[in-house]
Amino acid sequence: MSDIKPESQPQASDFAARHSASQDALRALGMQVESAPNWQEKYRALMLGGKALMPLPDQWQQDAARVRGCESAAWLYHHSLGADDNKRHYFIAASDARIVNGLIALLLGQLSGQTTEHICTFDIEAYFRSIGLEGQLSPSRTNGLYALAQAIKAFATQDPH
Repeated sequence: MSDIKPESQPQASDFAARHSASQDALRALGMQVESAPNWQEKYRALMLGGKALMPLPDQWQQDAARVRGCESAAWLYHHSLGADDNKRHYFIAASDARIVNGLIALLLGQLSGQTTEHICTFDIEAYFRSIGLEGQLSPSRTNGLYALAQAIKAFATQDPH
């Protein structure tokens, strides 16, 4: 992401503000999806849950921040705090598609603010199976979601800070 101008990307304070404002809602979304009795209710929870993500300002919707492999436009930014075993990773992400925002919200609820080890050992397939989404998403949505999860893991493992 070195080719993104500083004024066109989130700053450390943006990560902190978004994380503290939304993390409880993002974590609750996973429980709402898990407890929904059928696919229609899970889908509805995802659509509503995506609203917990603050919209990205236009200037942050940079091509260099786009997640490749997503059919819909999706952007991902990363910031870390701490060192070594205590390093925590924070993410800002959003999409131009409501259902994708809901899926992003699920991932951020599980991974934003977590350690490198937690992120690297996170099993997205097991998580989606546990909340009842396995097999419910189209192949293109599933591929996009896995691309986002891989991008998050890549940030966590390649972070030079």
